[in-house]
Amino acid sequence: MIETNIVRLQGGPDKNYRTSPHNIEAEQALLGALLVNNDAVERVADFLDTRHFHDGLHQRIYDIIIKLRRDGKSATPVTVKTFIPPQDVADIDVPRYLALLAAEATTIINAQDYARTIYDLAVRRSLIGIGEDIVNTAYDAPVDLSPRLQIEQAEKGLFELAETGRYDNGFQKFGQPLTRAIEMAANAFQRDGHLSGLATGLTDLDERMGGLQPSDLVILAGRPGMGKTALATNIAYNIARAYRGEIQADGTMKAVNGGVVGFFSLEMSSEQLATRIISEQTGISSDMIRRGRINEGEYARISVAAEEMHNIPLYIDQTGGLSIAQLAARARRLKRQRGLDLLVVDYLQLLTGSSRRGAENRVQEITEISTGLKALAKELSVPIVALSQLSRQVESRDDKRPQLSDLRESGSIEQDADVVMFVFREEYYLKNKEPKPGTEEHFKWQDEMNNVHGRAEVIIGKQRHGPTGTVQLHFQAEVTRFGNLAREDRLAERH
Repeated sequence: MIETNIVRLQGGPDKNYRTSPHNIEAEQALLGALLVNNDAVERVADFLDTRHFHDGLHQRIYDIIIKLRRDGKSATPVTVKTFIPPQDVADIDVPRYLALLAAEATTIINAQDYARTIYDLAVRRSLIGIGEDIVNTAYDAPVDLSPRLQIEQAEKGLFELAETGRYDNGFQKFGQPLTRAIEMAANAFQRDGHLSGLATGLTDLDERMGGLQPSDLVILAGRPGMGKTALATNIAYNIARAYRGEIQADGTMKAVNGGVVGFFSLEMSSEQLATRIISEQTGISSDMIRRGRINEGEYARISVAAEEMHNIPLYIDQTGGLSIAQLAARARRLKRQRGLDLLVVDYLQLLTGSSRRGAENRVQEITEISTGLKALAKELSVPIVALSQLSRQVESRDDKRPQLSDLRESGSIEQDADVVMFVFREEYYLKNKEPKPGTEEHFKWQDEMNNVHGRAEVIIGKQRHGPTGTVQLHFQAEVTRFGNLAREDRLAERH
């Protein structure tokens, strides 16, 4: 095709020099098809960009065609040549070249195939570019750029390349999402609790939320001492323990129940987190475990629980001071290497933004973090449970139940979250108000304590796809364990 121009476009043959992957003939064939029939533009414009073309002149021609069609004008050799002055391309007759492209266009049916070829070759060139950047950075890295950070930057580049600009996006026939909806219903029928999302193991909470939904950002907030970390740990362990995978036709593993959990513990060490889980599962106080004040029988229970927990798919990252970009890179790596069905971040305010401006404006930094977490949830198609602090204004009210306005730097967190939950325990506040023993006030206080002892509330303050309200849970403070609250209809089940 257009033999006289191929040598110019390819830069001449050189057997000792490897040129980057490209296909000039495919570019010429596509441009010719677009010039002959402008309707073909709509088939390729949603995924093919100007930068995907290898040749500079072809980039200009394609860009002009797209802009003309966007303005509702015809893109023909005659209209396109107007926007390419002859002096800009000294070694070629542009009007003649455009006419040859249109004349040699054999068919428009294959326009989309040509576009996919061009796109795939552009991805290969991008891969080469990432590889060159890795090599150059490794050779000339500054002192403050650690190898681990270089790896994370490379992983980010590769993942972004894999996830953006796919040519299978855009409008789709209703039958395709309908099929996926039916599959989701079938999976929910097979899953424990018959939920569309991941079951937290807390029945009333699951009934209210339908489980944790893919791509949702769930904010779990509370004042210190309320047990938000304990609740997040309980949920993470319940989901990981229930995991059951099934190999798909393409060789990948898919969770049919439970899921693979990644837990970013920015405040506590992995050992502290493990001790909490052991305490929850064995019913032995974590304080007693740490101090070694256990008997032989309790040690045996710990050993049995540890053996059971050893193989569950719960992965903990205890690195402190992570930026949102570093967290995203590590989450992508975990999904690629081990799979990922739930991500927990403890807690949001301990993350840092990737820009220096964050240090000057904390609200902007929190906005970047919450927006980044929501984008990551959509990108990985997994629910992200991010813990968050509450402002001290809660303590100044008589009713200390949290509200959405109590979220620290709340504007962006409330906006980006799909679900906002608050953990509240009346017992925590009431026990600090004990009157003098023997008085009438003390007897009244004792009655109130009996009513709230071992009870916790999870207040759902926002939920995009379900109702808000309060869920009552049982809480054992000594072992930091949340559970279903005993109800009349569950007595037989419990016994």
